[in-house]
Amino acid sequence: MRVLLVYPEFPRTFWSWEKILELVGRKVVLPPLGLVTVASLLPQEWEFRLVDCNIRPVEEAEWQWAELVILSAMIVQRSSLEAQIDLARSHGLPVAVGGPFASSTPEAPELERVDYKILDEGEITLPLFVAALERGEPAGRFSANGDKPDITHTPIPRFDLLELGAYESLSVQFSRGCPFQCEFCDIIVLYGRKPRTKTPEQLLAELGAIYQLGWRRSVFIVDDNFIGNKRNVKRLLPQLFRWQKQRGFPFRFITEASVDLADDPELMAGMSRCRFESVFLGIETPDEASLATVRKLQNTRSPLVRAVDTISSYGIRVMAGFIIGFDGEQPGAGERITRFVSATGIPTAFLGMLQALPNTALWHRLEREGRLIADRHEVRGVNNTSLINFRPTRPIAAIAEEFAAAFRALYEPTAYMERVTDYCSRKLGRPQWQRHVPNVLGIPLLPPKRSDLRALPRIVWRQGIRRSTRWLFWRSLLKVALHRPYLLEELLIELSHNEHFMEYRVLVSAEITAQVEALGPLAHAELEPVAEPVAPMRT
Repeated sequence: MRVLLVYPEFPRTFWSWEKILELVGRKVVLPPLGLVTVASLLPQEWEFRLVDCNIRPVEEAEWQWAELVILSAMIVQRSSLEAQIDLARSHGLPVAVGGPFASSTPEAPELERVDYKILDEGEITLPLFVAALERGEPAGRFSANGDKPDITHTPIPRFDLLELGAYESLSVQFSRGCPFQCEFCDIIVLYGRKPRTKTPEQLLAELGAIYQLGWRRSVFIVDDNFIGNKRNVKRLLPQLFRWQKQRGFPFRFITEASVDLADDPELMAGMSRCRFESVFLGIETPDEASLATVRKLQNTRSPLVRAVDTISSYGIRVMAGFIIGFDGEQPGAGERITRFVSATGIPTAFLGMLQALPNTALWHRLEREGRLIADRHEVRGVNNTSLINFRPTRPIAAIAEEFAAAFRALYEPTAYMERVTDYCSRKLGRPQWQRHVPNVLGIPLLPPKRSDLRALPRIVWRQGIRRSTRWLFWRSLLKVALHRPYLLEELLIELSHNEHFMEYRVLVSAEITAQVEALGPLAHAELEPVAEPVAPMRT
């Protein structure tokens, strides 16, 4: 069997970083980990080719070579997914689709022309698919029926299929699932509330595989909550530290975690020693009543500002997600989020309007209350340019106006540069891994990456010479050099992100405004509150 694995395009998003990728000569931030995992789970006597449409289109010769096309997509990729399905069908090829979008919305109209729907987790459903092919079945739908696989038997993904030079980061996975039950989250719908992990040996083998392929850049551990199973993470970290130290700390790790990471010094120290340089926290809002409304109670157990400051003090840069549009939310939510980000200094703050995703607890509640604006087949996923998709307890237009104003304020160039400078010079601690490598004046001596050498003069030219904010650029460098010289590289990375946000903030505001206008009178409609008023921000 000759299998063509195709990954559809993403629309432009907060995380697409086009301007930054241009600086370092890359095309895409992350590869399709799901598809290379699928390739490892299918019979290895089959032949595989993989095309990431975010890098390039599928070539005619590849369509002609293939006997079967397999696609995987998230909800935000649904438009491109439909186009790739049509292309495959036009070449007379059987098409199989899996991934989060198909699993959450298997009846979506984009999937009507698909031959095989491989739902849920592939460790269970891919063998069912292969067996159906062997029986000569021309179509099928394969579901795990609620079962979750033991991922300690998942093989090493086929990283060799990737066009490695196009990516800024690679990705691996240690766990699936999350123990919490946030009302709006689809992770527990897809992967369950019992976090399942691989063994430390498995993860090290995967890191060894990409190391052997020559990879020496960032690695995103894509777990939706890396610390969901704290016991197993604590088993992993000492072995990961030894692996990194023996090889001169070749990888920078990024991951996602719940805010209760701040309550566990052992975890934070272990991650800092292993060179976890950044962690994404789902903070959502500083309004405790809103957090309680959506059952994100883990964020109400200790002050959020202190949690961010604590994690930052270990040399782990905090990124965070924020949401506007919760039930019972009081006016000024956008301004409260902006103040919170300023108080904590979080450089990268993702801000979006609340989305009801199919099959989540939020979706089912709003469906019962008759408040959904569109059906599940029209959901476009979580993005900064996605207008709220249900009737909230205050007018959509008011929420959208607050959202756009907050996003513009967060990424106003001067405000962003000052926030980044303050964070790196005052809040972000020294990463503990740096103590285990040679250094001069506290600055770690690691071989510079070619991409970094390429990007540096471009950043200096654009931000230190051409722009009117050049004085702030040089002041930022001087301030961090005097107070925390070991964070100069981190500062330059954060300052380079301004290249993306200066343009993206304008795009977000324009698209949201256009959607509100298209919604007409519904955008200004009132709805009786269904939740208690929001309590004052707790810090």
